[in-house]
Amino acid sequence: MDDQFWIDTGAGRPLVFLHGGILDHRMWDDQIPVFAEDYRVIAPDARGHGRTANATGPYRRTDDLAALLRHLETGPAILVGLSMGGATAVDTALEHPELVAAVVVSGVGTSEPYFEDPWSREAFAEMTAAMAAGDPEGSIEAHMRFAAAGPDRTVDDLDPQVVRRLYDMARGTFRKHTAGEPDWTTPVPDTWARAAGIEVPVHAVNGGADSPDHIGMAERLVGVVGTGRAITVDGAAHYPNMERPEAFDEALRTILATL
Repeated sequence: MDDQFWIDTGAGRPLVFLHGGILDHRMWDDQIPVFAEDYRVIAPDARGHGRTANATGPYRRTDDLAALLRHLETGPAILVGLSMGGATAVDTALEHPELVAAVVVSGVGTSEPYFEDPWSREAFAEMTAAMAAGDPEGSIEAHMRFAAAGPDRTVDDLDPQVVRRLYDMARGTFRKHTAGEPDWTTPVPDTWARAAGIEVPVHAVNGGADSPDHIGMAERLVGVVGTGRAITVDGAAHYPNMERPEAFDEALRTILATL
């Protein structure tokens, strides 16, 4: 585990926070100390993000997480994941169910996303084109439009401190990578088809200003599994825990109280 970084603080039932793509564990800075008062909070950096080493061969994020949880001997954990982190949480409930007590996703369904809304398609295409062109700043700008702002706002509408934190994490991740390097991630297959077999509670906490596709996928997942509920945090897009941390924390506590 020498090549992976994580935070491990507090005591009690394990609560794992999984960050979104191109960000790192610091996106949970508002939640970690608050929930560490009642839980053992674990917040890792995914492979190739933050302070965790880049991949050198094929890997699955769910297997990395499973290895960490086994290393820490946590027992079944509550997984709270946003975007890419939520997808990893669902993958882990599918691939390593003995390690998972419950899942809470935000702005994501499974690790097989789809975009049907015209705005989502345009914004996602802009982001992927910038990445393919090896344009880090263009990629970050497109990502900020696609995720942080959402379809009905601009980045200028966000709290400048939130914007600064997002740019700082994104630039740190992009500095770890070079244009044209291999994508070593290995997908978990048939996640939507298998999701109905998840036997632990699955909930969602979504930003109300997020794209219809992000919200729709999360709500679809909750409906497919059929054991949880979806809560909306108004006035936030893809990062409700950063834009409205108190409202996000209240929603998460409401869910945790049912487990």
